[in-house]
Amino acid sequence: MGKIAIMLIVVQLISKIFGFSRDIILAYFYGASDISDAYLISITIPTVIFTFIGIGLSTSFIPVFNEICQKEDINKAEIFTSNLINLMMVICSVIVLICIVFTTPIIKAFASGFSKELIKITVNFTRLSIWGIYFATLIFIGTSYLQMKNKYLIPPLTGIVFNGLIIVSICLGAKFNPILLALGSVLAIATQSFIIIGAMKRNGFRYFFILKYKDPYIKHLVTLILPVILGISATQINVLIDRTISSRIIVGGISTLIYANRLCVFIEILFVTTVTTIMYPKITKLASEKRMDLHSKIFKKSLIYVTIILMPITFGAMIFSDSIIKILYGRGAFSNESLVLTSKVLFYYSIGMIGTGFREILLKVFYSLEDTKNSTKNFTISTGLNIVLNLILSKYMGIAGLALATSISSIFCAVLLFISLRKKIGPLGLKKFSFTFGKILTASSFTGIIAKLLFDHLLMIISPTTSFVIVIVIGAMNYFILIYFMKINEVYETVSTIKIISKEILHLK
Repeated sequence: MGKIAIMLIVVQLISKIFGFSRDIILAYFYGASDISDAYLISITIPTVIFTFIGIGLSTSFIPVFNEICQKEDINKAEIFTSNLINLMMVICSVIVLICIVFTTPIIKAFASGFSKELIKITVNFTRLSIWGIYFATLIFIGTSYLQMKNKYLIPPLTGIVFNGLIIVSICLGAKFNPILLALGSVLAIATQSFIIIGAMKRNGFRYFFILKYKDPYIKHLVTLILPVILGISATQINVLIDRTISSRIIVGGISTLIYANRLCVFIEILFVTTVTTIMYPKITKLASEKRMDLHSKIFKKSLIYVTIILMPITFGAMIFSDSIIKILYGRGAFSNESLVLTSKVLFYYSIGMIGTGFREILLKVFYSLEDTKNSTKNFTISTGLNIVLNLILSKYMGIAGLALATSISSIFCAVLLFISLRKKIGPLGLKKFSFTFGKILTASSFTGIIAKLLFDHLLMIISPTTSFVIVIVIGAMNYFILIYFMKINEVYETVSTIKIISKEILHLK
């Protein structure tokens, strides 16, 4: 896992740098304004609507595909994939039609605080961006298919193209007409899907024109998807409430929330998604083969890897939230008021990074066991808590309260999933894990204190940006030296993998 993970992190990092550049350029031209709110809501709506199905697809496709290969053959699995794609195109057509007809009430549901003029702008944006769900469907299915083929790098590589096209559309929209923002988003996701389809064909996929509603494997996939959709729907309801409340608190509130959240999502995709992407197909196959000892070993290692990475990042994001936001967004139309508010939101989002990482890994463990009901139940309970906390904390803390509510519910969800998994498969070895967790926590907190003291000292000598970069480099070195001598096996494994990759690179030269 180590070598593939490191390569995937590098590719994800490049892709997400482009993604950050996209957000920075959007903030530069539009700041936290009505246009940025309209644009972000217009792309949020199709994302939220299709996430109900998309995540369910990507979660359930792998175990069903694997089951078909074991019981029948690869040809039957290819036919199943084609049938699934065709059925989803029909479903997408229904969704697009509904969204075009009922665009205005849908927007009011997502952003009830918008003025009539802003709603009109958002309607125009949304009626264009909604067409992207056709391509999103192909991306979800295609990515899962490529993971089954052990092709992990292609989907994140397409993210570079996607973000590059979005950046072009933002620049053109600022110069000519903002409607180009929505057009660019559709063009970008379409291009991304075409690349993934091409990769599927190169890796053996054969398309069959078939539309069979009563396929038993489709029925089985639906039984796995439905509980996931229920859980995701609860999350998307929370997203809806987040957007609605923030739109009522302040103009540009939605943009502020999204700008800060994307920083945390960047970390999650770069590290947590990298681990789960590699882990999930492996543990799904092991679960189907009843090799539970190895299944448990891989998932526990995944938890430790995520802790090693996310713990110091959590401390860093909380301590340097002001500096991070100023460096990334402190220019152009992004006002000082927006900088202060976004940094507060980032601080509170950062608290839940570990909880989010654990939650995503544990959800994949349940899905690998084809247990979507237990995971969905716990996910729904924690989302209910999130909604309640949103309504309470936003009254006292404003938009920052929405971020804190998200963090608390993520941690709560992880705890519930741990409890449910222990009941399902027995002892998880949490005592040993807690000891390792304590080592990482100690190293992270010590590094955070040193980094803060060094940063304050450097500010008296050099610029904030240079000071921040120096502190990050020294802090990272200090942290990895500490955990290396704390005798954590996963750290030794990672160092060994890096050495192997370095030797291979030098050999190539």
